[in-house]
Amino acid sequence: MSPSSTLRQSLQKPILDPSLYRVEFKAMASACEVVVAAANEREAYRCIKSAIDEVQRIEKKYSRYHPDSIVSIINSSAGKDWVLCDDETESLLNYAGTLFNISDGLFDITSGILRQAWNFNHPVLPSHVKILELLKLVSWQQVERENQKIRLPKTGMEIDFGGFGKEYAADRAATILIEHGVKHGYVNLGGDLRAIGAKPTGEPWVMGILNPREKGAIIASIPLTVGALATSGDYEKFFDLNGKRYCHIISPRTGQPVTYWQSVSVLAPLAVNAGTYTTIAMLKEADGLAWLESFGLAYLAIDCNGQVFQKQA
Repeated sequence: MSPSSTLRQSLQKPILDPSLYRVEFKAMASACEVVVAAANEREAYRCIKSAIDEVQRIEKKYSRYHPDSIVSIINSSAGKDWVLCDDETESLLNYAGTLFNISDGLFDITSGILRQAWNFNHPVLPSHVKILELLKLVSWQQVERENQKIRLPKTGMEIDFGGFGKEYAADRAATILIEHGVKHGYVNLGGDLRAIGAKPTGEPWVMGILNPREKGAIIASIPLTVGALATSGDYEKFFDLNGKRYCHIISPRTGQPVTYWQSVSVLAPLAVNAGTYTTIAMLKEADGLAWLESFGLAYLAIDCNGQVFQKQA
């Protein structure tokens, strides 16, 4: 069966609104969905297929799991050759530089290599020596760039767009839907949401925020018509050891997982902003909310003691 046939068969029509069409799919190691209002099944299929094709294109181009992706090519050339980047990749690298600057170096796309020290499937702490070895390879400031080319100066260095690749894909998919004339719908890539218009009735989409300490439970509901909602938390990949939680969000300064927040959710115009800003807030720990407020962003945050902090738009 072809992918197109599978997608067409997976089109769902919610009973309460026959103008809505929904497709669930897997991408970027996440459960994803696209929901649109369309005049008929043929139109819905055309729009949704184009959006999913864009998500899959981005995954293939930028995933470190694809050996022929531009990220894999850059990483395999570390300590050796320069790699030429196209306009899209150059734009993402520029954004990475911006995030590094506004986060005071906490959002560093070279820090993904620290995952080599932490295996969240096994509750074992890495050695101090291992962390120090990897920290020597973490430094966005050392990345060389000129004339739309990039070079990682040290063998073993890596870049990773995982910190905003999914959110970028959500925005791109939403743009594709808008270009196809969709006025009502949303894109949800593993919980990173981008809405492109309210329900056809004018009502907002109601998006749930997960309780970070009760699997499957919703701790808050956020109405969304246009814009994006993203959440970072210590409950996605983690292990508990001796009464302490170790999560996948790791400080590039210490090589240790952050501990201050259970989760931070942010509303922003674009998914790529919402997603990166919530991660930066997690990395800034006690200073995270003040940092978000300096940008005038709405948020819902839960600290390590379970206390909820919220600022509405």
